[in-house]
This record gives sequence, C-alpha cells and structure tokens, in this order.
Amino acid sequence: MKDKRAQKLITLGTLIFVLAVSAACSFSIPSLSSSQPTSVPGSVQEILPEPTVTPLVVPEAVLDEQGVLVNLYARANPAVVNITEYANQGGQVVPLGQGSGFVYDEKGHIITNAHVIEGADDLEVTFSDGSIEIGTLVGKDLNSDLAVVKIETVPDGVQPLPLGDIEKLAVGQTVVAIGNPFGLEGSLTRGIISALGRSIPALTPFTIPQAIQTDAAINPGNSGGPLLNLQGEVIGVNAQIETGGVTQANAGIGFAIPVSMIKLVIPDLIEKGSHDWAWLGVRGGSLDSWTQEAMHLDVNKGAYIAEVVQGGPAEKAGLRGSSKTATIRGREVEIGGDVVVAINNQTVRSFDDLLIYVSLHSKPGDVVVLTVIRGGKTQEIKVTLEKRPDNLSE
Repeated sequence: MKDKRAQKLITLGTLIFVLAVSAACSFSIPSLSSSQPTSVPGSVQEILPEPTVTPLVVPEAVLDEQGVLVNLYARANPAVVNITEYANQGGQVVPLGQGSGFVYDEKGHIITNAHVIEGADDLEVTFSDGSIEIGTLVGKDLNSDLAVVKIETVPDGVQPLPLGDIEKLAVGQTVVAIGNPFGLEGSLTRGIISALGRSIPALTPFTIPQAIQTDAAINPGNSGGPLLNLQGEVIGVNAQIETGGVTQANAGIGFAIPVSMIKLVIPDLIEKGSHDWAWLGVRGGSLDSWTQEAMHLDVNKGAYIAEVVQGGPAEKAGLRGSSKTATIRGREVEIGGDVVVAINNQTVRSFDDLLIYVSLHSKPGDVVVLTVIRGGKTQEIKVTLEKRPDNLSE
C-alpha cells in the first residue's frame, strides 16, 4: 500500500510539472535586450502589482532611549572592570573565579563585592581596552558585602563613575547593569527598578537594608559591577540574584547594594580598611495583625521587639522583648514585647525602618531615643548604640 501511494504522489507531481512546463512554453517571451517590458501577458507578474516595501517605523521615544543607552555604555563601560581572583594552592596559583567592579576615583580605587575577592591571594583587574593591572585589597566589609581594590594606574581616558542619589530612585525607573556575566566582558543589560527597600542577606548573620530589586539580567560574574540610572550614575552594586533554588542563572529578580551604603562604607574602607556599624541588639519583625490583635494595640504599624540580646545596648537601656505566646486565629505569636513606633522622632513603620536608621544614620556611641508602646502606653527610652559584633544577628 505504501508503494502504491508513493507512485500516485509521484505521478501527480509529474503531471503538475508537465502542465506547468507546457503552459510556460505556449507564451512568447521577448528578448532581454528589448526595451519593452519583460512581463509576460497573462502571467502572474502582469496580474499582481509591483511589491512595495514599507519602511520600518521606529517611534522617536525608542530611538531616543537607544541613543541614551549607546552613549551611556560608551561613557561607562571603560570604567567597568573584570576582576579575576587567584589563590595559591599547594604552591600553584589557580583561578578562583571572576567578578566585576568599577572605578571609584582617579587614585585607582575599584569598588566590588566582598564575596568577589573573598579568599583570593592575587587579584587581576582587566579594563575594556585590554589593559591589565594587579589589584591590592584595601578593605572589605562583610556586613555590606562591599570591598575596595587598589590599582597603581588607571588607563588614560577612563573616568570614575559618579554616584547617584537613593532619594531620587523610583519603582519603574529604567536602569542598566554592566559587568562580566559568565566571564563575558562588557555586557550591558537593561531593566527597571522592580522594588526598593528590600532586605537581603549579608555575609554575616545581619541583613543589608535598602537593597534595590531589578529585573535587569544579573548573572554570576555580574557581582561587583554597577547598576546605573540613565544619567550614567551608580545607584547600586549588583550583588545577588533570586533563582528559586533551581538554577544559578537569572530568573528576573536581582538585587543591588544601594548607593546610600556605598557612600557610607567605601570612604571608611579606603581610609582605615573597615567600617564600624552601630548596633541596637534586638531581634524582631514588623508588627502584624495577629500580634496587634493579641496585644490589643491601637497601632497597626511599627517594629515589634521579639527579643533583646543579652548584654546588648537594648537590654542595658531596659527595652523588653516577648514574654509569652498566644494563639490568634490558629496562629501562635510572641507577645509582651515593646513596639517601636519612632526613633529620634522619625516614624518607624516597619522593622526595616528601625534597621535602616540604626545602620545608615547612626554610629557606635550615638544615643537614640526610641518611642515605644508598652502595656498600651507610650513612653520614650534612650539607648546608647554600640559597635556591631561579628557573631550576632539583629
């Protein structure tokens, strides 16, 4: 059966071909040298109109943004570097990995992530023009995952990248990341700010507040590179990605250490190699409806103190943590702790607000006034902040 079907198909195809050739041979085709039109009367060419090509129309707004991105890359990419880490293992120098960084000043200071250079014995800094410099670690801060590397000479024409302003950022704003994902040097990716004020894990038990969430593609190798606004200003240092635990590649959610933290930490790393963080000594979270209901609170916003660290500043000042638990709507919650609603007269709406104020607007030795609600009454408690330890979480 299969052979007969094949034979029928071949016969049909042959018949169509013969008919087509016969029809074509019945026409008189003029000479190519003739000045008359070369269309054949009654042919498809004569029936159909001449094809027209519609030019691609690109909206001016798109062209404008493309021009901005092209110019931004031309200005910024020379200052973005590839950092290769090497370690001496058993008498042999072996590569540990790669990351990114960018030129901070004309003195040759390079900003990158602390996790990029962690464990490295030697650092090699490569610029977009192929220039290679040996990098020396100046300082690192595990609490912010920031580090500074120094090179002797910045290539001619390379300008430090300017820093932006955290207060001028907005969700939906277009941003770009430049770095070396998977070792592919000088890659630019475009996206938006997806969210602001995220808290992400540090390289210590503490967290990094005010992190910027973006959907600009960030992959291994982008770490340490700049997240830029369309003015070419650094608004963050690309540091982490959320993958859902499935892959190491980008899943549309990346995080950058905010420029506010760069401005706070980097000068100290350059000057003395480290940064001292203020510490309150509490554990807690943002006030939720279960805790509010269980404690019969009149407020629905604030930082709930679940625990005060023994011997820490909060305990010394008399701040209270949870003393018991209660079950509300099927959920067990800790109750009895203080609810912080303000610090130095600045409203505290969440636990992150409290962390941000202590971390970014205070230093060890500062005295802060906490406005707390305890037993349904409002009171003020003065706390002398101390230096953050290395082995406790806040």
